[in-house]
Amino acid sequence: MAGSDMELVRVGAQQELGYAATRSKLAEVLEKILKAELIRLGWELEKTHDLNRLLQSLVERHSDILSVAEPLCDGLANVYFVDRYPGFDLDDPDWPKLRAQVEGVTALLETVKARLPAPTDTTPG
Repeated sequence: MAGSDMELVRVGAQQELGYAATRSKLAEVLEKILKAELIRLGWELEKTHDLNRLLQSLVERHSDILSVAEPLCDGLANVYFVDRYPGFDLDDPDWPKLRAQVEGVTALLETVKARLPAPTDTTPG
């Protein structure tokens, strides 16, 4: 799922379409990636959108993706709130910064995907 979401984010960032929506979807993808890594490390899934909380859980589990995840979380942690409620979106779109974040999240996605077991074929046959 995160892979198809990333394609949407990449197109939005490249074509500069819907800054708030693209940034919000990027934060969601980062959340999914962090949760996948945490589950791989034995974390019990919980319902949260708090990137800082997920980052802290990675710290507690001594994850080696911290150096990549931390700046991404710092840059996207407030997106869930800022992009959903009026009056907080006062900054102009920063497309170059967003594209750099897209590159970082893409690299993190590839790292975490490579660690996960291959999906099994459940097709009857």
